[in-house]
Amino acid sequence: MTRSRLVYSTDGGRLPSAPSAPRPTSPAGGHRPPDDGIVRITRDRGNRGGKVVTVIHGLRARGAALDALAAELKRFCGAGGTVRDGVIEIQGDHRERVAERLRALGHTVKLAGG
Repeated sequence: MTRSRLVYSTDGGRLPSAPSAPRPTSPAGGHRPPDDGIVRITRDRGNRGGKVVTVIHGLRARGAALDALAAELKRFCGAGGTVRDGVIEIQGDHRERVAERLRALGHTVKLAGG
């Protein structure tokens, strides 16, 4: 063989890599809605085995206040749910009921998605 090429070698050790540009971090859910003071309520089914979940983005409350609001909305809808990364998830399709309740609490609400 006259034209052999090197496939693997431990001669050089760890080679310095070229500096790479920092990668932007994105939330686990993908695209993050804008922070414009509008509460967006979507219906999501992805990665949940076909079960529908009402997802509430854009609430300014954090910590215990967000947990209290989530508990109130779950009681209002008669469903379970959770708070993940500043987003409230309520089991089932309750977009209209949640929007009605949040408007009564003084929030600007948009029903986003299909």
